[in-house]
Amino acid sequence: MVRLPFLSSTRSVPEASKVPRHIAIIMDGNGRWARKRLMPRVAGHAKGVDSLREVIRSCLDRGVEYLTVFAFSSENWRRPKDEVSFLMQLFVKSLKAEIDRIHRNEIRLRVVGDLTPFDEALVSLIRDGEALTAGNGKMNLTICANYGGRWDIMQAVEKMMAASSTSGGRPYSEEDLAPHLALSFSPEPDLFIRTGGEQRISNFMLWQLAYSELYFTDKLWPEFGDAALGEAIASYQGRERRFGRTSEQLVSDKPDTTSDHA
Repeated sequence: MVRLPFLSSTRSVPEASKVPRHIAIIMDGNGRWARKRLMPRVAGHAKGVDSLREVIRSCLDRGVEYLTVFAFSSENWRRPKDEVSFLMQLFVKSLKAEIDRIHRNEIRLRVVGDLTPFDEALVSLIRDGEALTAGNGKMNLTICANYGGRWDIMQAVEKMMAASSTSGGRPYSEEDLAPHLALSFSPEPDLFIRTGGEQRISNFMLWQLAYSELYFTDKLWPEFGDAALGEAIASYQGRERRFGRTSEQLVSDKPDTTSDHA
């Protein structure tokens, strides 16, 4: 069995850090931002790249170790063909423009999801960017593209079954499945953010969000930046992360810092 370096929130009690170690974001509201300004929806997506750049920098400055963003879901293929085509072109353009900046800032890039429908040139660009940044360790940036939480669980089950046709007479466990998940290299998100006013998870990281703190904001993604991220983190810092325990247990588990000496 492969041992992962991160604790499962349903199996153990992870350390609750003051600054979220891992932030996951659904970047919603690009099209509505554009429509409010009588612009085509695609203009909102282009503007959203600027917000992502600012949020990456803000996470880096705040000491966030992992940032995962939902760029294109497995359900987004249902959108108009011209919009999907623009998103693919924007992905290529953004990777070409930003990969050197990402590398200079010692950020490791990963793109997870089912990449088989993507153009070969885009997949090659993705793999080149991942290889270039593979040795970086200041922050981990994961872009979920053609990704879905149910797809992730199903592909993990298939890989688990292929890796071992038998569990040795025992039921399969969470530990058997976890190494095959698309984001097995990262801890579970401490903080999940969704912009745009919607309050749902939309098939994003269904396995990993079990005990994440959820934060929803009416701000559209192109309006979201450093200040808005600060508000989200402040909300997170005001939460009581119990992981199934009681408030009284949290108090009793705190170390005694009092002393009889002046």
